[in-house]
Amino acid sequence: MPDTILIVDDEKEIADLIDLYLQNEGYRIFKHYDGSSALQCVQSESIDLAILDVMLPDIDGFTLCAKIRESYLFPIIMLTAKDAELDKITGLSMGADDYVAKPFKPLELVARVKAQLRRAQKYTDPSSSEDVITVGGLLINSKTHECSLNGTALKLTPTEFSLLRILASNKGAVMSSDELSQEIWQEEYFDKGNNAITVHIRHIREKMGESFENPRYIKTVWGVGYKLEYS
Repeated sequence: MPDTILIVDDEKEIADLIDLYLQNEGYRIFKHYDGSSALQCVQSESIDLAILDVMLPDIDGFTLCAKIRESYLFPIIMLTAKDAELDKITGLSMGADDYVAKPFKPLELVARVKAQLRRAQKYTDPSSSEDVITVGGLLINSKTHECSLNGTALKLTPTEFSLLRILASNKGAVMSSDELSQEIWQEEYFDKGNNAITVHIRHIREKMGESFENPRYIKTVWGVGYKLEYS
């Protein structure tokens, strides 16, 4: 059965364009022009990935993203205004996995969609990596896409899970933002920028109850990158 993608954009021409390109790739599409009907779709249909525009006529894309994240972990890609750095950071902070700035090249968006779906599906592939990684009280199960800290489940987005798994797999080693971006998005050559990794790291720390000043797991090595170890 093909993957199901939700497109939410009040600009009909853009929504139709995205629809056309993704249908040509064989995806099943649900298309909505406002946040309220899109949220109903999420609740009634099985969605594998959502593409959300920031500017919507009823609730904005950030609010919609946050509402989806209350119950669902499928990948979310935000459509942001060109060069609007605040929009990008806000979207990631609300639980989005990636962003594409308007105006965009349709094939770039298709590539982002494929990469997000590939990574989400990779969690169920037992051959993709070591099944279970433990660091102190942190447990990461790549096969079941479950993560817990001291027995308490952590509700991570696909990108957050992937980032934490990569750091845990390289326990004690310092990885730069560029290296982490390459590991996460792999063959994608589009510029992510360091802000995306920084925001995702902050989000993971918040969910783990980590202190920024004295973290017990994810350590910042200033001017170099990040490492995961228990102290």
